[in-house]
Amino acid sequence: MTNGSVASPHPALPPQQSGRVLVIEDEPRLAAVQVKYLQAAGYDSRPLHDGAAAIDTIRDWKPDLVLLDLMLPGRDGVDICRELRRFSAVPVIMVTARVEEIDRLLGLEIGADDYICKPFSPREVVARVHAVLRRYRHAPESAASVDSRQPRLVIDSEAWRASVDGCVLELTQVEFRLLRALAAAPGRVFSRDQLMDHAYADRRVVTDRTVDSHIKNLRRKLAKVQAGEWIRSIYGVGFRFSDE
Repeated sequence: MTNGSVASPHPALPPQQSGRVLVIEDEPRLAAVQVKYLQAAGYDSRPLHDGAAAIDTIRDWKPDLVLLDLMLPGRDGVDICRELRRFSAVPVIMVTARVEEIDRLLGLEIGADDYICKPFSPREVVARVHAVLRRYRHAPESAASVDSRQPRLVIDSEAWRASVDGCVLELTQVEFRLLRALAAAPGRVFSRDQLMDHAYADRRVVTDRTVDSHIKNLRRKLAKVQAGEWIRSIYGVGFRFSDE
């Protein structure tokens, strides 16, 4: 791909960070710049240029975050992200040159935690990586909890796992945070803004359509393992977790 912008390789260094970041990008020059900036920020980072090797590399190297380009040779980012979510909750930032909103929503729906549109600044990449890892690492730590009014649902914040009657839900991090917030207060109505505050620690601005898309996917995944109206829409207000 040729439409990513490359800045001068002399980043203004943020506080030093730690962790492994895998950059899956088919354009070697762009990947090299991203890796250089990430390493300058303290991350152990390496590039991968072929989508076909992505899953094996992730399994072997066990990165703390994956920067995943949407269009890759061998295997595209959508397919990679879908398979990755079957066995790992590692944070994924999707990188795309498609600016249409539907493509952005698709990236989030398939399990990505954030997205960056080309062209971008390498400094923005480092900032996004830092923000996503901070949310991932600083999630509230609590023992596994079972809501008394919904005994089938178990949410384990330490393991970042939710299950219904022992069936594990394949949730993105955003979906997990939304479910945790809703289930912690059954019957309470949350506005879309309140739900996004729970879903995104960096308080980014997202559209109502994005919120509705996450809720739609969450409902579908819940219904797949246990039929019922888990999350109810309150017209003109927001959503609430069923307390019946």
